[in-house]
Formats: sequence, C-alpha cells, structure tokens
Amino acid sequence: MFRTGIGYDVHQFADNRPLILGGVEIPHSQGLAGHSDADVLCHAIADAILGCLGLPDIGHYFPPTDASIEGICSLDILAKCRELCAEKGAEIQNVDSTMIAECPKVLPHAAAMKIKISDALGITPEQIGIKATTNETMGFVGRKEGIAALANALVEIK
Repeated sequence: MFRTGIGYDVHQFADNRPLILGGVEIPHSQGLAGHSDADVLCHAIADAILGCLGLPDIGHYFPPTDASIEGICSLDILAKCRELCAEKGAEIQNVDSTMIAECPKVLPHAAAMKIKISDALGITPEQIGIKATTNETMGFVGRKEGIAALANALVEIK
C-alpha cells in the first residue's frame, strides 16, 4: 500500500541565531526563531512523513514545552520519522518540498541539503526534491519576516 502525506511549517526570522535549512547552515544576517534549530524544511518533511503513517505531528513527539530537547537538530527529528516508518513497516519512497522565502537564496545549497536529509531518512538524494520560490513581496514572507516550507512524502507500507 502506498500512502502520501503533506507538511507545512513556518518560522519568523530572529537575531543571533544561525539559519539552518535542510540541516545546512546558510549564510544570512538572521536565523529562524524556534524551540529547536527551527529548520522549516525538515519540519515540513517530518510532518509529511508522519502524515503518511497516520501519526500526530512533530509537536506531539517534540513538544516546544520539553526543555530537554531545546535546540534539537531537526535532522534528529527526521531520524525519528525514519524509526517510526520502520516500526510501521513503511519505506520512504520520495519526498518533495518547496521553501518560500524572499531571502536568502537557498537553492545554491540544495545539493548539500539533499545529502543531509537523505542520510537522516535512509534514502538517496535522488529521492528528494527541493525547490524554492518567493512570495512576490506579499504577506509576512514577502516582507522578509520569515520562511515557510511545504512538503509531500510517499511511503510504501509492506
């Protein structure tokens, strides 16, 4: 049986934090605010995978009220998704994603992101799609207040 899931995440920019997207530190004057490393791309992918499995979202597994996971690397969240797939007898077939940001330019880092994400999920970089677009200066993303990400995943349950 094949099952799909979708994920969405958004974080606002914050001073004095690194910008982490897809597990890669991106040079930028601001990072993203959040309890974890605030990696919107990994969070959207995690929710898409959890959706495939019919499980709750990442906030259930990694609540922002849990001080023990403050600053957690979002690649660890993806590794947990991989474990949950294994427990359910599911194999990730592919992930596709889009980041929405006016700045910085993120596609030059897509190849490195694919490697980090594929390592965390136990799939190949070729099974991961990463795209980027702007919000055409509209809304909070258009005003350069943050970054959003969308993801879709496909798993096969054996």
